[in-house]
Amino acid sequence: MHRPVLPSPKALAWQGHTPTLLVVAHGSRDPRHAATVHALVRRVRALRPGLRVETGFLDFNAPSVPRVFEGLAADGVRDVVALPLLLTRAFHAKADIPAVLREASARLPQLRIRQADVLGPSPLLIDALERRLEGAGLTAGDKRSTGVVLASAGSSDPEAIAVIAEIAREWRRTGWCAVRPAFASASLPRTEDAVRQLRAEGVRRVAVAPYVIAPGFLPDRIARGARAAGADVLADVLGPAPELGRLLLARYDTAAAEAPVTAALTA
Repeated sequence: MHRPVLPSPKALAWQGHTPTLLVVAHGSRDPRHAATVHALVRRVRALRPGLRVETGFLDFNAPSVPRVFEGLAADGVRDVVALPLLLTRAFHAKADIPAVLREASARLPQLRIRQADVLGPSPLLIDALERRLEGAGLTAGDKRSTGVVLASAGSSDPEAIAVIAEIAREWRRTGWCAVRPAFASASLPRTEDAVRQLRAEGVRRVAVAPYVIAPGFLPDRIARGARAAGADVLADVLGPAPELGRLLLARYDTAAAEAPVTAALTA
């Protein structure tokens, strides 16, 4: 007689009728990257203790996204929201992650998989950037005399570049003397060029705000550019800022309220 596969006690305790959240990070050879991702995931768990939250990496780090899906299926989990830990909708969000989810859906048809939206743009990210600048020593009273370089990793995707430029324009309206976008790769200007441009325009104080989540090769390039151009303030990466934790849950909630997209992923 064929026995039905029942959810394990672990799955019943964690999941109930709530989809599991799988945070999908890019991964890096730099150990600081994974450590920061795990710190952010711990913050999300603390914000919502009843939610099962797992982490998977596309490259370099373990566990891989396919391995996490296998473990969830083995636990009896049936509903998963896969959330890209990305600030812009570029190649990884449009191609890499959907391909991984399609493969997992085809191999593990018992899983219902939703893909959440990327994190940016969001007012919560602006709040996190402000938090990091405050942590680097700036105050609200410094805004009128301070120009900010919004330094992102960069992308060859025109949509992603346009989003960064729009974020800079919107952020400028909160009171900063100026906000200019810059990119560590694929696009121009570089961080050091944006800092020097602000100086040439007579901006008295220049701060660099990395629009990246975790340390690594490109954030280090941003920091080198800021120092080389003599920026007055260099903020930390966004990391496990409380605003990011709340934003992850907001993206999760939106995706969890939608119908499962397994059929679309396997089409």
